[in-house]
Amino acid sequence: MMVTKKYLDELTYSVIGAAIEVHKTMGRGLLESIYHQCLIVELRQRNINFQTELLIPFKYKETPINLNLRCDLFIEKCLVVELKSVGEMSNIFEAQLLSYMKLLQSPKGILINFNCANIFKDGQKTFVNQYYNQLLDL
Repeated sequence: MMVTKKYLDELTYSVIGAAIEVHKTMGRGLLESIYHQCLIVELRQRNINFQTELLIPFKYKETPINLNLRCDLFIEKCLVVELKSVGEMSNIFEAQLLSYMKLLQSPKGILINFNCANIFKDGQKTFVNQYYNQLLDL
């Protein structure tokens, strides 16, 4: 399957929909790990392929370095999802997501905070990078 901007946008919509369903069912104020496991169930029910707690490979000048970086979810090998359950979002979370996107050569990423009133309005932020700009619009 060729990844296009349209495909990635539809996948993003589906993943955010799954997160909204988890939030609607569980409410706010729980630990991130609880939302993570619930979202795994929701993604499986929607037949969305993903890897969880993926160890991100890193090399510096062809030398592998174990940074022990793990992204929460890597969806369809093209969308990084980083989950939080915090009172206030920090710029460090954005830097974390953007780093994972770059290292995995992923064109798009979503930062989701379950500790909010409404995921759609204020609980998620989507990012794209240079890999996204290289995709076809189809």
